[in-house]
Amino acid sequence: MKIKRFVAADMRQAMRQVRDEQGPDAVILSTRRMDDGIEIIAALDYDEALVREAGFAFEPPTAEETAAKHAAALAPIRATRDSDRAARIDQARAATAAAVERAAKGAAVNPNAPQRQSSAALASSVADVVRAATVNPNSDAAVNGVRAEINSLREMLEVQLSTLAWNQMDRDQPLRARVLREMTRLGIDGDVARALCAELPAGMTSEQARYLPLGILSRNIRTSGRNFDTVGGGVTALVGTTGVGKTTTIAKLAARAVLRHGASNVALISADQYRIGAGAQLEHYGRLLGVRVYNAHDADSLRNVLLQLRSKHTVLVDTAGMAGNDPKLQQQFDTLRATSNLRVCLVLAANAQAQAIDNAIRSYAPLSPQTAILTKLDEAPLIGGALSALIRHAMPLDYTTDGQRVPEDIASADARKLVCLAAQLLKQRNEEPDDAVLADRFGTAAPALA
Repeated sequence: MKIKRFVAADMRQAMRQVRDEQGPDAVILSTRRMDDGIEIIAALDYDEALVREAGFAFEPPTAEETAAKHAAALAPIRATRDSDRAARIDQARAATAAAVERAAKGAAVNPNAPQRQSSAALASSVADVVRAATVNPNSDAAVNGVRAEINSLREMLEVQLSTLAWNQMDRDQPLRARVLREMTRLGIDGDVARALCAELPAGMTSEQARYLPLGILSRNIRTSGRNFDTVGGGVTALVGTTGVGKTTTIAKLAARAVLRHGASNVALISADQYRIGAGAQLEHYGRLLGVRVYNAHDADSLRNVLLQLRSKHTVLVDTAGMAGNDPKLQQQFDTLRATSNLRVCLVLAANAQAQAIDNAIRSYAPLSPQTAILTKLDEAPLIGGALSALIRHAMPLDYTTDGQRVPEDIASADARKLVCLAAQLLKQRNEEPDDAVLADRFGTAAPALA
């Protein structure tokens, strides 16, 4: 029997070390919360009789031993608390002892262990223990220690349950598990991957599991259908966070509009009064295109400028890039809302983190942008995060850009081409998602996906 001690920052990392080093047949003997993280004692080729005979200090405690330990720790508290509170402490102690004993016997890493309880039963037991241990948020160190042990147990069981559920799904529904694995490799977020997987037919074949998910992904990406023959035809304001490429994208759109409608029918407006040199950059593009650039610093000036330009076919408004927590963002909202018949387009960078893209969409939601433009496709290692955000918020795409050239590097949004690009980028990366990541993402939802 091989016994080893593992220490990690949290329970999930510690369990991953156990799986990586001792494999799926390892048995958890004990867990302990320390100042620098979590300690787990695990054994391979576990022999309970041998452990008891050797008398190791980390032998899994019996219910009686745990109850006695807790009774000694809680004795001073019971002496100074009324009978009702003492009864609740006894209840917490007993429940904790029972849960620890069950964990020692049944929470083996091996999902096929005969002592393993059902996921629902284990989750219910932990919930009962937590409720029973909630004696008083101001309890002293002894009760806090009990609560810390319970939290460690709950964390360990949550990791165990998600791993067991994912492994069960991988065995029972291998094709669906394969689809979720491929979605994860593409960079698709967990909630979106689950929703897409729910659209798969129940009896799909191996061939369908290979291609059908890409078709479902493509179908869920909304596009506006705008092309360069219809570009402009009104006032469009481009909004978004700093550095997503709004000004360069405006130059590309303006150049396309000039080619079709002439420079005299196109105008640019700079509403960026915060970034140094923003107006100069737009004016540079305007001179190259032969298009006049106007400045607007508030709602009144924007209305006046648009009144002068009402005869223009295409008017593009460049705005300041602001983060969602910028106090000036509300002022920008008020400026744009004061103008009727203005089309708002949110610019998103494909190379940004998925959470940053999602936050940008949420931050600019009060403006109710009608469409989005996805930029910097050429700089993104994966575009699954960007596609996930667009699907999650049902945001239709106008255009995509993949370079700095004006006006070449812009195209009308095409869902199928985006999915093909996502697959091509995946081929350049030889990375497989870790089973722990998959269990964390899909373990809790495995029953619903099965």
